[in-house]
Amino acid sequence: SDLMAGRYNLNDFNAMVACGGFSYGDVLGAGGGWAKSILFNPQLRDQFSRFFANENTLSLGVCNGCQFISTLAEIIPGAENWPRFVRNKSERFEARAAMVKINDTNSLWFKGMAGSHMPIAVSHGEGRVEFKTPENLTALQAQNLIVAQYIDSHLNVTETYPANPNGSALGITAISNVDGRIAAMMPHPERVFRAVSNSWYPEDWSEDGAWMRIFRNARVNFK
Repeated sequence: SDLMAGRYNLNDFNAMVACGGFSYGDVLGAGGGWAKSILFNPQLRDQFSRFFANENTLSLGVCNGCQFISTLAEIIPGAENWPRFVRNKSERFEARAAMVKINDTNSLWFKGMAGSHMPIAVSHGEGRVEFKTPENLTALQAQNLIVAQYIDSHLNVTETYPANPNGSALGITAISNVDGRIAAMMPHPERVFRAVSNSWYPEDWSEDGAWMRIFRNARVNFK
């Protein structure tokens, strides 16, 4: 709303996070509607296009923000094979803890986290990836843009419910654009960035939980 009204401009920022929690209305498909308010507004579309193209910026979308960012893929460099996020296979809203594994990609948000297996909060009704064509999924894999995947209790990537809460192919739940500056993820790292937010954590952890790393990565990128 501030950008639409001209009170702020993305040129004044070097990082943007589109948050979850039913942003842009407590309705299904809200993230898509949020994105279309930009795509169909020439001034905003141009502003976001320039921001995404600027190599000195970072962008992250979480949950509804993940839907939002993925729907803007047509104006994001290096995101031509991204999926959209649609209704869970269960046809239900899923709120639980899930385990994900972090892959070795060039995502700046997830730098230094490859090989980690981590619990995270999920809370969504529309988190299943849907690709335009099977070739888009193949290309996404070839580009190494799959940042995180749901895993089972044996640490294997899974498409099986409930370890995979939405039925996404290959357990895909976080993706990056080609240069690593822009990421979209369905689970909620901001809900478990403190150690005490976890039901169990190692005794040598103090204040920071494992997911604090992605926010520190963003800060380090602009030091």
